[in-house]
Amino acid sequence: MSIPTNGARLRNVHVSEVATAVPAHAVTIEDVRYYLGRVFDLPARRLEAMMDIVGNVKVRRRFSIFPTEYTIEPRSLSKTNEEYIEHSVSLGQRVAEECLEKAGVRPEEVDALITVSCTGYMIPSMDAHLLNRMGFRTDVRRMPFTELGCVAGAMALSRAADFLRGYPDAKALVISVELPSLTFQRRDLSQANLISSMLFGDGAAAALVNGKPGKGPRILATQGFTVPNTLDTLGFDLRDSGFHIVLAKELPELLKGQIRDLVDGFLTSQGLEREQIAAWLLHPGGARLLENVEQQLGIPREKTQISWDVLGGYGNLSSATMLFILKEWIEKRPLPPGSYAVAAGFGPGFSMELLLLQWT
Repeated sequence: MSIPTNGARLRNVHVSEVATAVPAHAVTIEDVRYYLGRVFDLPARRLEAMMDIVGNVKVRRRFSIFPTEYTIEPRSLSKTNEEYIEHSVSLGQRVAEECLEKAGVRPEEVDALITVSCTGYMIPSMDAHLLNRMGFRTDVRRMPFTELGCVAGAMALSRAADFLRGYPDAKALVISVELPSLTFQRRDLSQANLISSMLFGDGAAAALVNGKPGKGPRILATQGFTVPNTLDTLGFDLRDSGFHIVLAKELPELLKGQIRDLVDGFLTSQGLEREQIAAWLLHPGGARLLENVEQQLGIPREKTQISWDVLGGYGNLSSATMLFILKEWIEKRPLPPGSYAVAAGFGPGFSMELLLLQWT
């Protein structure tokens, strides 16, 4: 069953506000070049090849919870997870408070709390911590997403829309916090780990999704897809030394031959064609993946430019990336009222989540 693309569009579900935050320590492309050979014990020829890749990743700057000198030092899983709990809760509270303040909404007015993260582990989950810190109602609906990876930001918006279909007068708060710097592995010389050390950045974002008429882009429809037999293409392996990235080299090519039919089917169910989409909010899992999606769908660069800007200025923020991109479109390049946009998130599974948005 496809929900709700085979039925009526959602009514009045819109993203009221989005807030984002990054930690204090910046990591530039020059830093990556400086530390690459000093941190990883690579043969000269391989180091030279990796230096060439640094620029191709298209990440100029990222942010990290700790200074690079501390980030690169090996630590136990228990230590990095303690750091994850402390800083993810703090950063999550920061974006949640800013988002609610911008919307003029008090914590006790939030009816559903959806928290998203995949770069650490905690029980009780982040939403329970924030409930105690921020004064959310004790009967707030809680939905922690912990194993969806990069696609979780888009999926969280979709699940918020699903909730508001059943409770149209409600408000749902989505909070995403990702700290991939805490998964850094200096002794892992796999190509996947080396690439991830150039690509991922720390950050947090929050979005208030409202069921009553108001400002902000509407969520008209959502749909998700999972490609069978792709479990080993993207994710984490949890070992004694911590999280180790799984990043198959064929990943950027995975959606070729499929994404066009999937996207066209989604749009057709809503009476639309690709040419009617004014903006594409594509998760920049990497430069090659982003380019492949553009080529397969025939999207001109001006309709995806903000995805490239976020990749260049913040890196891949995993699940928080989609909310960063959405905020940039809302605040820096607002579309004319009535314009359509498609958000597409990609993540482990291998999975894709699509949202049809309309500017108001």
